[in-house]
Amino acid sequence: MKTTKALIDLLDLKPIEKNVFSGESVTIGSKIVFGGQVLAQAVNSAYRTVQDDRFIHSLHSYFLEAGDLEIPIEYNVAEMRNGGSFSTRRVTASQKGKTIFILAASFHKKENGFEHQTEMNTNIKQPEELLSWTDMVEKFGSFLPKGIKSFLSIERPIDFKPVHVPNPTKPENRPAKEEIWFKLKGDIPKMDLPLKHQILTYISDYNVLNAAFNPNAENHSFANTMTASLDHSMWFFRDFEFDDWMLFSAESPNTYGARGLVKGNIFTRDGKLVASFAQEGLMRPVVK
Repeated sequence: MKTTKALIDLLDLKPIEKNVFSGESVTIGSKIVFGGQVLAQAVNSAYRTVQDDRFIHSLHSYFLEAGDLEIPIEYNVAEMRNGGSFSTRRVTASQKGKTIFILAASFHKKENGFEHQTEMNTNIKQPEELLSWTDMVEKFGSFLPKGIKSFLSIERPIDFKPVHVPNPTKPENRPAKEEIWFKLKGDIPKMDLPLKHQILTYISDYNVLNAAFNPNAENHSFANTMTASLDHSMWFFRDFEFDDWMLFSAESPNTYGARGLVKGNIFTRDGKLVASFAQEGLMRPVVK
């Protein structure tokens, strides 16, 4: 999957019957379905059952089983509530009759109100000063561990530029934070707000657990730790466009008991807060 159009097509589910939809899968380098794909496809299915004047403002989900890349995923949407201002949906994703994922999402009609937001960290390098994953492979490919090089070499519709690039041959413990610029590649079509929400949801599952690894990076990494997303929540705030770089800013308040918690915010380049997220992930050290 190389283009923004291919990503949009992936998220555009096939209707099966009323409130039931089917989606295909594309690998991002793993042997199982990428969690961000299931999240975004579930949001797509829920959006298809609400009024056009209502937009997702929050989602809460659990990953229950690993998804099989070769089997279509069925999304079944239950209409839990249709109120005067809010609509609530429950989505169950399954393969061969087994539930692999559940999501609860709430939609709200646009209303006016007072506002404030947390500030984006502006004391960081801008995207033009940083290397993308593709740049890293081209510049340091011969020095990268095989697994890292293979993952970074996969063609994606998104460019990622981490603010801090660790040395994979000499890892160091760092603060439990992670900041990464991201941008869609190529020509970006005009999008309505529901589609932007789906794509942002897809991207939000990339890079999350990095912040939870950083304080113990000298001894632990994805190479010697079993990892899996356990749950994922998001809150959507302001409208935005994908025409410039955006900042994924995460911090991990805790790792304990083979689980790591990460929370954070997504900003436009000019500092507008468009969404917040939280995820807990399995981080089980592999015993050799």
